[in-house]
Amino acid sequence: MNWHVTLYNVLTTVNNVLLILIGIPFILQFLYMFLFWLPKKVFPKSDVKKRICVVIPAHNEEDVIGTTVRRLFEQQQYPRELFDVYVIAHNCTDRTAERARNAGATVFVLDDPDPKRHIVSYALKYGYEQILATGIEYDFSIRLDADNHVNDEFFSLMNDAFCAGVQIARPYESALNMTQNQFTRACGLYYTFDSRFSSRVRERLHMDAHVNGPGSMTDMAIIKKIGGYDTVSIVEDTEFNIKRMLEGVRCHFVEDAVVYEDLPSSFRDTKNRNKRIAAGNARLLARYTPRMCWNSLKQLRFSFIEQILTYAFIFICFLLCTWIPAYYIYAVGYLAGMGFLTNAQAAAAGISGPGLWQLLIIIGICLGALFLVAGICQGLLLVMLDYKKMGAERRRELLSGAFLFPAFTVVYCLTMTLGLFSKPKWVKINRNTGNISE
Repeated sequence: MNWHVTLYNVLTTVNNVLLILIGIPFILQFLYMFLFWLPKKVFPKSDVKKRICVVIPAHNEEDVIGTTVRRLFEQQQYPRELFDVYVIAHNCTDRTAERARNAGATVFVLDDPDPKRHIVSYALKYGYEQILATGIEYDFSIRLDADNHVNDEFFSLMNDAFCAGVQIARPYESALNMTQNQFTRACGLYYTFDSRFSSRVRERLHMDAHVNGPGSMTDMAIIKKIGGYDTVSIVEDTEFNIKRMLEGVRCHFVEDAVVYEDLPSSFRDTKNRNKRIAAGNARLLARYTPRMCWNSLKQLRFSFIEQILTYAFIFICFLLCTWIPAYYIYAVGYLAGMGFLTNAQAAAAGISGPGLWQLLIIIGICLGALFLVAGICQGLLLVMLDYKKMGAERRRELLSGAFLFPAFTVVYCLTMTLGLFSKPKWVKINRNTGNISE
């Protein structure tokens, strides 16, 4: 047998296995979309008001930190005497500390000359250590970024969840600048998908929420137990969530509590953000997957497998950008098209014969149509259901984003693939409300 045929057969077997592995997480995401009709979880209103500490790490955030702190004090529908705001000014060379103090926050200044520690996790670690050292008894904490805004009922809603027994929770994540341009419309819809579809279904099916990023709530009993903050990776929020799950803590989703953040408004900013996420989460996945699989069996908890499948999209992006196009170019264009096989050999390998090219064109059109229709349907459904939470007054303000939703999926795949070959680091990206550290 011609060695080209043997190689083709081996690669085809590998490709078929990879297609199955790629398909499993996609099926899960489609399931989340099809179950959009499930009612949201609403925690019972509590008359008991717990004491809250708000933790905000900040690096050169003088343009936004004052507004963020003042909004909390002036707009939260929660007793003012029951919450304090702490800002950790981390290696700042501007007036972040001064403006945070003027707005009413307690400021901890952290100047660390070690460049390896110039990431947000060390600011959080230091901040929680200082809060514990004050001796003030807080019931739970809320972590925010320096540019975040939250809805007026945010603290009350998190308090309701806490009083209902929730120890760790994430909010609904939305955007401050969803309608800024076509890029932010598509980008915002992509990231909102996880809040409106995935997170709601996880909560209703008793799976753990993915608690990462701004607005997360944590029981201070957990912080005391672990002695502060026990993760220092570039994606410390994801690692913190995984560690607590491994300890048996259940993680929840408080849908009516909304945090608004400033979205990247260009390809360059999205690339910087996604490169950090991909590089950090890929390393976390490699580190924790064995333990998560074991605990899935030990605790009879599907949430571990679901999180592995979700974070596996990082590697799926890599395959979609590299292996998949390379395999089909090789199999059809190179072997059959360049004449490395005789007609009989090509027919035996299944890459030749009457109608091959027509069949490939039809398959390509069908797959492309499925990609476009599925993507656009997701975007349109999000717009129809949650346009108000996304900062729009009318649905038509976001409709163009729904039609660009598939295009952003391509951008997401490309930038995540680049991240796999990047060294995790904390870089500054341009934000609309100033330069925000990521």
